[in-house]
Parts: sequence; C-alpha cells; structure tokens
Amino acid sequence: MLDGDEDSGDCNGTEWISFRKDMGGKLWQANALLLASDVMAGLILVIGARGHRHHPFIRFIFLGATTLFLPIISYVLSTTSEFDSCISSRDRKEGPYALHNSVPALIAQCDQGKHLILVVTWALLVQNVMTNISIVVAVDDREGRSVGPPIELAAQVAWTIYLGINHINIAIDYGSNVSISDADISVVYLLLVLPCALILAKLALKYYAAKEAQQSFSFGRNPRLVFGYVQQLPLNVGEHSPLPLLVMGEETRHVDKKPHGYVFEDDGDEPGTRLHKGIGLVTMDRVWQLDSNSMLDLPEPTTHRVKDLCLSYALFKLLRCRFARYELSENTSIFFWSQLLKADSEADRVFGVVADELSFLHDYYYTSLPISYSKRWLPIVGIVISLLSIGYCILLVVWMLVILIYFEGVDTQQLWCVARCHERTTPGHINFGSLYFDAVPLFLLSVFVVTGEAKDVTSYLCSNWTKVALACRLLSGDEPSLSMRKWSARLLRFRCKLMKHWDVEMGQCSVLTPLHRPPRTTLLAPVGRLLCLPDDKREVNAAVKVSIINALRNSRNGQLSNGTASLCRWSQGGGERLLWACNSKSASDVILIWQIATSILEVRYPDQHQAISTSDSNRTVATHLSRYCAYLVRSHPELLPDDDAWSNSLYEDVNKDARQALAAGSSSTPPDYQRLVHLLSAKSKHPVLKDGVKLAEQLVETISGEEIMAWQLLANFWSEMILYVTPSENLKGHKESVARGGELITLLWAMLSHAGFVSRTSDAARKAAAAADRPAGDAATSSAGGVV
Repeated sequence: MLDGDEDSGDCNGTEWISFRKDMGGKLWQANALLLASDVMAGLILVIGARGHRHHPFIRFIFLGATTLFLPIISYVLSTTSEFDSCISSRDRKEGPYALHNSVPALIAQCDQGKHLILVVTWALLVQNVMTNISIVVAVDDREGRSVGPPIELAAQVAWTIYLGINHINIAIDYGSNVSISDADISVVYLLLVLPCALILAKLALKYYAAKEAQQSFSFGRNPRLVFGYVQQLPLNVGEHSPLPLLVMGEETRHVDKKPHGYVFEDDGDEPGTRLHKGIGLVTMDRVWQLDSNSMLDLPEPTTHRVKDLCLSYALFKLLRCRFARYELSENTSIFFWSQLLKADSEADRVFGVVADELSFLHDYYYTSLPISYSKRWLPIVGIVISLLSIGYCILLVVWMLVILIYFEGVDTQQLWCVARCHERTTPGHINFGSLYFDAVPLFLLSVFVVTGEAKDVTSYLCSNWTKVALACRLLSGDEPSLSMRKWSARLLRFRCKLMKHWDVEMGQCSVLTPLHRPPRTTLLAPVGRLLCLPDDKREVNAAVKVSIINALRNSRNGQLSNGTASLCRWSQGGGERLLWACNSKSASDVILIWQIATSILEVRYPDQHQAISTSDSNRTVATHLSRYCAYLVRSHPELLPDDDAWSNSLYEDVNKDARQALAAGSSSTPPDYQRLVHLLSAKSKHPVLKDGVKLAEQLVETISGEEIMAWQLLANFWSEMILYVTPSENLKGHKESVARGGELITLLWAMLSHAGFVSRTSDAARKAAAAADRPAGDAATSSAGGVV
C-alpha cells in the first residue's frame, strides 16, 4: 500500500514501522470493503432486475447484502477520520503505537487529498443504489399489506449524508494543512450536493407516489370499485358485445361507498349507460372501437396489439379482485368465453393476453413502477431524476479520469502523512496507497447506477403501463398536440423484451431421469437443487398452446377432466381400458403413473425427426407437458391439489426406486423398450412405478403399433390433466409464482379464473360458455356475484 518516497526523519525504526503497519492495514481494510460493496451492489441489482429476490435462499442473500451496506459505509467513513490526526505512544502495554496514550511518541497528520472526496461520493452512490431497489406497493387491505418506502432507508440516507458532510467539513477545516484548494472545495460541494439532492428527490417522489396511489380508485382501492362496478353492469352484457370493463380513469368520476365496495355515482343517464359514459373514464367497449385512424395511423397489427394490452390491463384488475377474495358476476366469464375462447380465436393470442395480464400483476405487486402512474406528471419527474443521476455519474467518471490521467504521478496517493517524534524536530513523511483503489470501485459503482437508472428510464418509456396510459389518453377526450401524437405513435410501436416479466418456458423433470439426460454433476448442481431449478426448460410452443386451448373449449360443460374425457372419446380404440390409471384419488399419483408411461413410450417410439408434422406436434405436447407436471410434483407441489409435503415425498420415493431399478441393469447405454420394461417390472418396488410400466404396456398393446395414435392420445390426456390440476384456492402460492417470474400453471390458473373455473366443477363456467354460444336476443339471465 506504500507509494512514492518514504522518509522516517528522526523517528526510530520501531515507532515508524508500527505507524506504517497500522495505517496501511486500516487503508487495506477500507479498500477491501469498497470493492466488496461494489460486488454486493451488483448482486442486488441483478437479483432485483431478474425478479429472483423472493426465493428464500436468494432473499437471504439479498437481505444480507442490503443490511451490510450501512455498517460498511459507517466503518469506512469512520476509518477516514482516523487518518486526519494520529498520535502514538511508547507504552509497552499498549504497544509502540497507541493513539490514546497521554505520553505521545509519534504525532502524525495525514492529508487525504481526493481520497476522502471519493469515499464520501462512494457512500452516497451506495445509498442511490439502495433507494433504487426499494419497492413501494399500494394494494387494497384485502389483497395484503401495502409496502411503503421503508423508514430505515430514510434513516440510512440521513445518516450517510451526515457522515459525508461531517467528514468533508473536517477535511476543509484543516485549511492549509491539507491539499484541498478552493477549486477542489467547489468540486467537493458539487459532488456532494448533487447526489444528496437526487437521493432526497427519489425518496420524496416515492413517498408522494405511494400516498397518492394508496388513496386512488385506480390503484390502491381499485378492487373494491371494480367489484361494485361489475355488479352494477346490466345482466348479460358482454355476450355479443365487449363488456365495458374498467381500463383507466376511475379517479375522474365520483363514487359512493356501499356495503361491499364502491360504485360510481348516478349521473342521471339511462340505466346501463351511466356507468361507462363520460370524459376521462375508459372502458373496454370504447377501446374496442379504436381503429388505425384513431390510433395515430398505426399499422393494423400495432392497433390490435394495443387493444389486447388494454384488455390485459382490464383483466389484471379483475384478477386483483380474485386476490382480494371477491367473487365477480358471470358477466366477466361470459365476456372471456365470447371474446377470447371463441372458435376463431388464436391460442397464441389468448396466452399472450393472459401473459401480459400477469406481467401487469407482477409489476404491481413487486415493483415501484405502477405507483408512478397515479399522477400523469410523476413518470416525467422520474425520468428527469434518472437522467440527472446518469449525468452525475458521467460527470463523476470524467472528473476521476482527469485526476488519474492529467495529474498522473502528482497528488494521486490516497494518504500523504507527515510524522514527527516528540523529541525530534525533523519530520518524516510517507505516502499510502493509490487513488486507483478508490477510483476503480467508484467507477464500477457508477456503471451499476447508470445501468439501474437506464433500466428505470426504459421502464417508463417502453413499458406496457405507458402504452396503456397513452392509448387511454387518446380516448379520454383530450386532443394531443402534433408532437405528442408523433412521440405516442413511436412509443406504441416500440416493443422491448427487457420489459417482459413473464417466463414463457416450462420446467422439465422426469421420474426416469437417466433415460433423458444424466444427472447434473457440475459444481453448480447443489445450487440448482437448493433453488429447486428444473433439470431442463422448454418453451411453451404453439402446439402446446393450441392443445391446451382445445382442451379448455371441450370443457364447456363446466367439468374439468383428469384425462378420462379424452380416453372416453377414444373408446373405439380401446381407451376405456386405460381408465383405471386415472382412478386414484391423488392427482400426484395419476401424474407420475402417466409420466412414467409417457417416458417409456419415448423409448418405444424414438424421435426420428419424421416429416409428419401432426405426429411431431402431438409428441412435443405429450412429452413437454408430462415432464412439466412431474416438475410441479417435485419442485412446486403447493400449486397442485394434493398436500405439498406428501407430493414431494411421493416423487422422491418413486424417483429413488426408479434409479435403483435402472442401476440394476449395469449397462452404460440406455436400455431398449423390451429390456426397460423387463427391468422396471422385475426390479421396481413402488406401486406407482409398477403401475406406470403396466400402463405403458397396455398403451403399446392398445394402439397396435400406431405411433401417431399414441401421441395423439397422450397429447389430449396431458392437455386435460394440466387443466384439471390448475384450479386452486392457494392464492399465496400463485402470488409467489408471479414473484418468481411465472409458471405455466399460474397462467392457466388466471385463464381458468376468468373462464369461471374457480374449482374443477364450475356451474358458472358452464353457464358462461352456454351464454357465449347463444345467438343475440336469446340470452338467459345471469346471476350476480358476491363476496367470499
């Protein structure tokens, strides 16, 4: 840590070595902590950006990193104060260098130069990162607890600013004894005041936005208003025309408080129309009337995309009612069936609408972005603050480069100390460290801050929240200016994949793991098991989506099937012979039995990459969904109907039995079909594994070598099975799934909720599907919902 010349003057070697060792050690510790804080800052930014902070293990790391910031800041800044004036003694009990002894042997004064400025700036940038990652959420009391700006964050900011100002003033008070010129003092105050002002502005913005959002009927109190509003809608609205679901602008209307929520005041219009008329309030029926001309001459695909985004936003508000445990009327289910589940609707569009809906939900529950839309001007202020933060970091980096390059070799040490022994008159001097030890961590931290701020700006400009707000602005009655129309058109056309919070992949897992891929033996394998990561992932492709939507349309009678319906439809092929494999009271049993059978059929009919597209698609659907269901049993059994602990132990027992049975084959190559069946039949002990082998043999016998028929049967079965296990009252489990970035089963859960399937047998879904099929003017009466 020494740099430059060293002259001990008239001090003896013991005193000088002790002084040098003590000061150098403290500086090493401070520099190490600076670098460690950068690592933690990068870690928490990555965790926050990827949405992984809600996994228990990662949450532990995240909280640990955020908790350590303040002690590190306090220690580093307090260490710098010890560098200003140092006194040592000859007391042997204390050692040759003790700062507090009354008989000093060595007195030293250290000039920290730019080191102190950089350390204080580093501390303020750390608080900038902490402010950025703080989450503020405004929800209804029935949804859970709102998350306001943490009081401890404000206390940390105040403490950091106090320490920074205090230490800078101490340095300046030394006057001619330190090398801080008048120009440097101006730079010091500029580098100090700007981050302090930006941090305080961010905190003030979050506090204000949280307060406004909590009281807003568009945000915090929205579920109560949406519930009351839907109950007021005329019966059977939405069967043959878009249901006037609320999209935006609720705060522009006066509301009345009712026993189970809020309703809009009667403004004197005719019944059935007064609810969704008026400037400012935007409903789905008005959105549906948008065309390319009213949408700024946008291309037709973009117009449809914006309409679907508004639909996703309206459905997101209905889903919040589900999390608030409100039961909505059948009108919403009729609307969903008639608008999204009709025969000519593309499966990809249905999945896209629900995925965007869950992306809105993820943002609302787990980010601070939505509360910024409680006032129109708040996003603009947020963008300005982020741009100023980016500008400040650029200014800081330029200033550091000037110091390190222009003044290279001059005044670039961290400490320059002058020491005088009490009985000598000739002082000694010594340099410690290099400003590179300060500049490199500060540069990295500046990069992290710029990255985070750039992400925030991108979120404001390119998020779906902004697009919905712009579309509703066009419908609110305000005529935008020409420049506003141009910018709005550009933003509506632009799509940014970074803003997509919903994972479109399925985790894959198989009971017969060695047949598909060897177990992971890398150093990261224990981490994968700790985080419950899947063995593999597959995209939810078009074939899977089409098969699931077709299975849902076949459930119009309000009854979800665990695969028996598809087997009964295949009665001419002997499907009824396989019904025994669906008779277990446990869904996990049925899943594992059929997953084992599907895996064995993969061995019987290996993938030859044939040109028969239908067979390939059915094979993909069957294999991907079967492994995904097995993954749910192993990693997320809380989302399934059975007890989660029991399901997890069942999977482990069956998988262990399968590994032992396959290991008995003592062969380095995977067994063929006949040998596999013989091996599992002879060596397996668990009844689920035995039933899986039995089912595979019956399937091969029943289809009589017709591979296409086999995969078609299994594709239909698994499409029904994934829908059957989806309905759940475990709102907490699905909320945690949304926090992790999503599961296919959570997307299907939201879809089934809108379709009326809150359980596996739903009279509401049957009525909604029937009403959606009836011709106009021949509708039956729908019943109103209530409060759960």
